Parts: sequence; C-alpha cells; structure tokens
Amino acid sequence: MNATAPILSRTGHEPKAKLVPSQIAHFVLYTKRFAEMVPWYKTVFQMHASHEDENLAFLTYDYEHHRVAIVQVPHMKDPQDGVAGFHHVAFTYRSLHDLLVTHERLQTHGIRPYWAVNHGPTTSVYFRDPDGNRVEMQVDNFDSAEEGIAFCRLPEFAENPIGVDFEPAELLRRLRAGETEAALKVRPNIGPRDLKSGFPAG
Repeated sequence: MNATAPILSRTGHEPKAKLVPSQIAHFVLYTKRFAEMVPWYKTVFQMHASHEDENLAFLTYDYEHHRVAIVQVPHMKDPQDGVAGFHHVAFTYRSLHDLLVTHERLQTHGIRPYWAVNHGPTTSVYFRDPDGNRVEMQVDNFDSAEEGIAFCRLPEFAENPIGVDFEPAELLRRLRAGETEAALKVRPNIGPRDLKSGFPAG
C-alpha cells in the first residue's frame, strides 16, 4: 500500500521532490455522548469497529483501520452554536521517509509539532495551525489494511490505545543510517497508557 521511499544519494541527501499526502485518512470527534455517537456513525455510514471500548471507538467502512475515531470526554461542555467536538484531521504520507523529511522541512519554517507518537497502526506527527486546529501527518505501519486492523484487536492495543512517543529527528537519523522503515515502524511495548493521561495538552 505504501510507495517505496526514494533511494538516498551517497551523501545521504534526498532528491528534491515535492512530498505531499496520498490521502485524507480520518477525523476524530470528542464527545460526552459516546453511547449515542458510536451507534449513530455505525448506522449512518454502515461502519464497524476495528477497536471499541467504553471510551474509544475506531470506526471504518472500508480498508482503512479507522475513518472516524470517537473519544469519550464526560465533562465536555455542550457546544455553542458554531462550535463542535471536532478534534483533528489526518493526512497520510506514502512512506516514513516522506513523513520525516516533511517534518524536517517544516522545522526550517519554524513549524514544530506538539506531539510525535507511534500509535501502532500509524506513526504520526501532530501540529496546530495558526487557528489552533490540530493536524495529524501519518504513515501506515503495515503493508496491508488487514494487518493494521488486526493490530487494533490485540491485547497490547487495548491496554495502550494511545501509543509510544518518539523524536522525529532521531528516527530520520536512524533511517539515513540504514535502518529499514519496517523496523522503525514497529511499536515498542511500554505497557498500559490510558486516554486520560496519554494525550498531550496540545
């Protein structure tokens, strides 16, 4: 599913290519009406869950491990007119190389992420736009959608549906040093991490 990353030159520099997302992957909703929202999206879009517990649902209708994620936030205020619980939109890149080189390019413009995390199904870097909207840039960690969905059903994912933080610059250094994308995308097992404490303030 992912395109092959460009071959590095002997100096370690990548070709000057325009690296853009391959698709919009998903969006995330925060809600205090979790028990109503999940069945609503399942019914309206004929979705099923690749992961679902009492606080988090990953819903999909096709090959993607989730097109919509719904997060239970019990103490949210009711939205005022024109305000809703939209959390972020995600853009998928073709390779880990493309994602990390994009991060490097943005650093030169003073645009820095507030979070970088290997979720398991994806390796992701999160930014805020000038209005404060959250934007996720991600790469799929598995070669097939079936493998990504299977990971979401593992006990390791159930105990840690958030993921493991990483440093993008360090991952790019390791990639340029010769480590494979497949090895770098494997999520380490750090044990439990819950929704309440796992998400950064950003």
